[in-house]
Amino acid sequence: MHQPCTNGAHLNGEATRNGDLPPGLRMGQTDQEIVRLIGQHLLSVGLERSAALLMEESGLHLEHPAAATFRQHVLAGDWVKADHDLRALHDLLRDSPHVDPRNLSEMKFVVLEQKYLEHLEAGRPLDALHVLRNELTPLQHDTPRVHRLSALMMCADAQELRARAQWPGGPPSRANVLARVQAVLPPALMMAPGRLRALLAQAAAQQAARCRFHAAPRPPPPPPAAAPPAHAEPPPDAIPFSLLADHHCSADQFPIHSLQVLNEHCDEVWYCKWSPDGSKLASGSKDNTVMIWDFDPVAKRLSFRKSLDGHSYGVSYLSWSPDGRYLIAAGPEDCPDLWIWNMETEQLHLKMTHSQEDSLTAVAWHATSDKFVCGGARGQFYHCSLDGTLLNNWDGVRVNALACRADGKVLAADTHHRVRAYDFADLTDRNLIQEEHAVMAMTLNAADTLLLLNVANQGVHLWDIRARALVRRFRGLSQGHFTIHACFGGAHQDFIASGSEDNKVYIWHVDGEEPVAVVAGHTRCVNAVAWNPRHHDVLVSASDDYSLRLWGPREHQQ
Repeated sequence: MHQPCTNGAHLNGEATRNGDLPPGLRMGQTDQEIVRLIGQHLLSVGLERSAALLMEESGLHLEHPAAATFRQHVLAGDWVKADHDLRALHDLLRDSPHVDPRNLSEMKFVVLEQKYLEHLEAGRPLDALHVLRNELTPLQHDTPRVHRLSALMMCADAQELRARAQWPGGPPSRANVLARVQAVLPPALMMAPGRLRALLAQAAAQQAARCRFHAAPRPPPPPPAAAPPAHAEPPPDAIPFSLLADHHCSADQFPIHSLQVLNEHCDEVWYCKWSPDGSKLASGSKDNTVMIWDFDPVAKRLSFRKSLDGHSYGVSYLSWSPDGRYLIAAGPEDCPDLWIWNMETEQLHLKMTHSQEDSLTAVAWHATSDKFVCGGARGQFYHCSLDGTLLNNWDGVRVNALACRADGKVLAADTHHRVRAYDFADLTDRNLIQEEHAVMAMTLNAADTLLLLNVANQGVHLWDIRARALVRRFRGLSQGHFTIHACFGGAHQDFIASGSEDNKVYIWHVDGEEPVAVVAGHTRCVNAVAWNPRHHDVLVSASDDYSLRLWGPREHQQ
């Protein structure tokens, strides 16, 4: 068992001894905190004797005695003693400039709320009513919450109480009470549970974010602090790499190694796009076909599934509905049609033609998968339902590229080198971005915060659409007036990939202007690159050399 601190604790955050250091032992504040962190971690993994020996030898203690007894009494459900402990903590905190007085009331409320709920759960309504009337209500804190608690008096049994209160029950929820109180306590009194593990997870996440080739998921952020029950099993390791050395991914695992060349198209391949679940790839070609490919994530191979035929023009753009059920195919500038394919039946759902004078080259789905927008450089900009019904339109907007945000607003890159935001609900629009050259293609990240533009004669530009600011111009690729499509990639979309007129694929980290990789293999212009949204170690490129290339880890090369 850890020893409580016997000499109090300073709350001003300055260096202070937590206990009486043995003669000859000198430790600064950082060293003292490291020892306390190690001691807490030893306890959490069940090494109680080691933790006690560490605290004894160092002369330090994990928490203030009032906090230690408060923890003990809360976990035991002894609410009378816990309330007494809380008053002692209040006395320590009352004059501290670092603690909001409202937080002191919240700490008291949280404890009394748990006491009230446990009385109800145990079938003691009179005791619960006493807590409600004589302890919770006089606090005059969060009155609406008090009213919600009073309504729980009408619950027929404990099961209904737990369901209506969204409460797991007495003992399982006591650790949460500690965590909520702990959130407002200075660490000199009570450290957050799992603090060392949380710090290591933060450091690991930062190393992964800075890693040149880390496309896999980063370590997840630590969950909100909660006190584990005594002798709880340690949590499983959430850090997917060793802590004993700085983390660096090998380029062997990065999708820059040629795994497969697909030559089924008989003309230039203009576009490719993965399905939202990453299980299928669609490719569009000048040969008037859309080809569907199945992806094997174990073998890292694509296999031909089906050709969607019957298009009157080449296929220059493809868009999967967010639910993966439909695929829209659009053609080049002189194409007035859209083909909407049902990907569950693999049959044509609808061929949409509003006017033979139209040019429908760009399309984007709303997040609900039941509506989409489409347009082209001749001045058409339509808002349509899944059955092709025209819901609304914007006259005179010459569209080069489209994207839909989660809030329903539509971003359109037009022939005036702008990106504007359109709201079809109230028919309002505003300017977001102004480029000096034509925006040829556009990609929005999953968080709706960053916009990737392929700009004629410039290359790839990254914009923050909240700040309406240019974040970065990526260097290296060759882009004239061809339409080339870039994409975000990696588990956290930390990477940018783009084709290029010099027949190569360029990959950058979002934090750097210089490419982290340049991949050669195609013999003509690379028109589009698609990074798999689920299997983050593969991407596909489409080229005027009539081929698709699958890129992935070196170990899967044949």
